Amino acid sequence: MKEKDSSMRTINIISVVIPVAVAVLLGIRTKPDLGEWTKILPHLNAVINSLTALLLIVGFYFIRNQKREAHRWVMTTAFILGGVFLISYVLYHLTNPSTSFGGEGAVKYVYYFILISHILLSLVVLPLVLRAFYFALKADYQRHKKLVKFAYPIWLYVSITGVIAYLMISPYYA
Repeated sequence: MKEKDSSMRTINIISVVIPVAVAVLLGIRTKPDLGEWTKILPHLNAVINSLTALLLIVGFYFIRNQKREAHRWVMTTAFILGGVFLISYVLYHLTNPSTSFGGEGAVKYVYYFILISHILLSLVVLPLVLRAFYFALKADYQRHKKLVKFAYPIWLYVSITGVIAYLMISPYYA
């Protein structure tokens, strides 16, 4: 039981520390210069989000068709991509100023709705995904299945809206 309590405590800490760290990074005015290569990171992030969304759909297909090993491989890959995304996202925002959306009229409201819902749900999905992954690793499939009923659609939404937000703001990157 202590291992489980410790793991849940670690998941809770990670679920708070990551968003706080990202918020702090977004507020840093003076950005270190790590080179021009950091300018490609938003494009990489869009690719990662696209692949994650695709993997989530494929993973859903596999589990619905009782292909557990394929499901495990695909979902582990999606989880790892989430980590790569986080590193890339942090590196970009550590080294580059935020880009302002230049659209006007109704499209501006659509963009901000997508962006704000994406950000808020990314905060919600982080602890859900970490717990779902933990339960799967511990072969606690009952709790895993119960949790992914919520985590899956939120994670899929966050992945897809990340790509949509990128496509909408990409013309405004410097």
